[in-house]
Amino acid sequence: MSLVATLGSLYFSEVRQFVPCELCWYQRIAMYPISVVLGIAVYLGDLKIKRYVLPLSFIGGSISLYHYLVQKVPYFAPITPCAEGVPCSMQYINWFGFITIPFLALTAFVLITVLLLFVRVKK
Repeated sequence: MSLVATLGSLYFSEVRQFVPCELCWYQRIAMYPISVVLGIAVYLGDLKIKRYVLPLSFIGGSISLYHYLVQKVPYFAPITPCAEGVPCSMQYINWFGFITIPFLALTAFVLITVLLLFVRVKK
């Protein structure tokens, strides 16, 4: 899931040429290490990875939720636009009227969190 999210964000920025806003960068800062850490954990068979990944997933999911609210709820949008770059309220995609890039990231963070909560460590 994290690899799909990482490749998706790279697709949107490098192929589709969507310039990421500040909140998008913070979400990437949380997601990209999750891809690497989970990949290493799978390779090594480490089931104790929850303590490292869950905080990143929770923080990234919180940022994604806030970013989604900035896009969809006028109350959350900042009064002044960003000084530089793309405003965080910008919606490059809006599939079915509610699926935006932060929504996709939030979905990935939630799925990662839920799946990690099901991992049981043998004693």
